[in-house]
Amino acid sequence: MVMDKKEESTEVSIDNLGRVIFLSTVAAIGGFLFGFDSGVINGTVGALQIAFDSDAVGTGFNVASMLLGCAVGAFFAGTLADKFGRKPVLLIAAIGFLISAFGSGAAGSSEMFVLARVLGGLALGASSVIVPAYISEIAPPKIRGALTTLMQLMIVIGLFVAFLSNYAIAGGAGGASEVFWAEQQAWQWMFWVEMFPAFIFFVGLLFIPESPRYLVAAGRIDDAREVLSSLSDVNDANAKIKDIQSTLEEDRKPRLSDIISKHTGKIHPIIWVGIGITTLQQFTGINVVFYYGATLWQAAGFTEENALLQNVISGSVNVLFTFVAIALVDKVGRRPLLMIGALGQAVMLGILALIFGTAGVSESGALQLEGNMGLYALLSANGYIAFFAFTWGPIMWVMLGEMFPNQFRGAALAVCGLIHWSSNFTITMTFPILLSSIGLGLSYGIYAGFGILAFFFVRSFVKETKGRTLEDMSRDVR
Repeated sequence: MVMDKKEESTEVSIDNLGRVIFLSTVAAIGGFLFGFDSGVINGTVGALQIAFDSDAVGTGFNVASMLLGCAVGAFFAGTLADKFGRKPVLLIAAIGFLISAFGSGAAGSSEMFVLARVLGGLALGASSVIVPAYISEIAPPKIRGALTTLMQLMIVIGLFVAFLSNYAIAGGAGGASEVFWAEQQAWQWMFWVEMFPAFIFFVGLLFIPESPRYLVAAGRIDDAREVLSSLSDVNDANAKIKDIQSTLEEDRKPRLSDIISKHTGKIHPIIWVGIGITTLQQFTGINVVFYYGATLWQAAGFTEENALLQNVISGSVNVLFTFVAIALVDKVGRRPLLMIGALGQAVMLGILALIFGTAGVSESGALQLEGNMGLYALLSANGYIAFFAFTWGPIMWVMLGEMFPNQFRGAALAVCGLIHWSSNFTITMTFPILLSSIGLGLSYGIYAGFGILAFFFVRSFVKETKGRTLEDMSRDVR
């Protein structure tokens, strides 16, 4: 029986699926470090406040300082990836994670700690935009969503491992500020643990090829053909190279100015859609739960040990429902999941706002959740995390990796990455202030409002990308 070209291509893709998954998994270790680095701070907030004798604003900046580096790292990583390639930028990010993990634990002052966290933020920001782009650029269209969701899966696994590590270390030492091993405090070891996955990431990157779409854009056609042939066959590789070339401007590499339309002289509308998605993902308050989870539950009346245990439970929910996203993203589509998630998060946040807004206050100023209110708060918080985990958590990264044209994907990711991490910084920096001024109830009410806004934004402006090739979508925007 003679197999037609389409069937042959599908068969070859199956034969090479293992290699595609391997390359995607190695790149996605950057997501694990993203998650671990974001989550490790969660269990150290109180200890850092004691170690550096900082007030609420100073504590907020110690936590949020990493995000300044993230914004800068994300912005420059996109343009550097277009100039030098995806792989070199990821290798530099891996080194940044290593140095930051050591420096954060070894810091003897708030200034040194902030410096180390900013360096880690540069690495985190770079990996956050380059990893989904790299995976999207090597993945077959039919499973691109699931493979790009590996990024979010690794993020939530990283968060879970950080929560579990923090819980184990603090439990072993008797508290985050207590001495653990080698006469060093527990919070220091919480940061040093990250050096192990950072080293694995660096070594793994040595064995992956450069993105074939970058190679075509850089004029390295033979190298691109070699990579594409390892993912399919030579005939498919040649056809794909011609398809990629048709979406690029001749005789030059992509650059930041490409985000400006030649026809209108204005920023391409697709950039504004990307900015909206990245901003709304943060303004629904997810990182308040991840960065300040222990602080939040202690404010709700839980002990430090029980608060850290709640983080482990939340991390488990996050991991479980990310697998749901992997199963649904290429079947249901990106747009429906984003709308479902926006409404689901808004409802859960509204319940939390009601519970915390009506809670009593003890003489010491701590919230008192009477009866079953503590259980309801825990269920609502984990319900919120579940909705985020199978919708806005992974789908945002999937969309960013695939929605932009080949000609300015790196530039678009630079802009959206800058906005994403600036939004993250804003939410993280303002939460301690909101907590001490208007309380948990109104704070969660504000985040719930952004969930409603996110639903209408997606319904009005976001287009479905399921099953389409990057080149098809590139031609739509030109």
